[in-house]
Amino acid sequence: MANFSSFQDTLPDPNNSIGNAGQPTGSTGPGYASVELTSENKNLRSRTNSGRLIARSIAYHTWKVNIGYNPMTRSEFENIYNFLIHRRGSMTPFFVSLPQYRLAQNANFVVHQGTGSTPLEAAGTTFAGATSAIIGRSGYSSATNGTPEPGDLFNINGANSNHKKAYMVTKVETYDDYLTGSRPASNAQIRVHFTPGLAKTITTGDDFVFYNPKIKVIANDIQSYSLGVNGLYQFGLQLEEVQ
Repeated sequence: MANFSSFQDTLPDPNNSIGNAGQPTGSTGPGYASVELTSENKNLRSRTNSGRLIARSIAYHTWKVNIGYNPMTRSEFENIYNFLIHRRGSMTPFFVSLPQYRLAQNANFVVHQGTGSTPLEAAGTTFAGATSAIIGRSGYSSATNGTPEPGDLFNINGANSNHKKAYMVTKVETYDDYLTGSRPASNAQIRVHFTPGLAKTITTGDDFVFYNPKIKVIANDIQSYSLGVNGLYQFGLQLEEVQ
């Protein structure tokens, strides 16, 4: 008799299976017909009489995900629908993996992407709110191993197990990018700029994971579908990031 130590907490898709007991093995979920990712920054802004802009952030950053599915058979549909209604709408968060961010764009960077490989680590303490961090590790060379690229998504795994925010790379600096000023100490380090700012403080040794980063989300409180005369199920999904 099988005893499962964990349950699937990621929306079923072709890379994330689920079984009848909720275990992360069994039938794969259907692929996505379309994916829409929205970055929402809430700012307060006004202009002076001379036209000068005054702006400040007034709330947290949120990723929003809209997923469209092709028409599904009942077995395909039930894998995702029951996963969702088990969570009672927005009551229980879960994770979603987006196929376009599953791998970093730079093929040379694979060995340092994270899970199952050798992730780059924070080189020092970086406080919440910061929008850049120096990362690296012994044996890494940005010249030969490549770097993440703008548009890559990543998570941070460290001592703070509640740090589940997803971040997107906006710029990457190597040792050779600038001749003066603050910069990575060597080719074994890079400075990664990202959005949004850090949700939590990170410390030396925290892993930057670029392989299969996930977004922690909740679904709408109302989930509905339509069944066509061809016996296929029509379904779409709107998700919102939570911490």
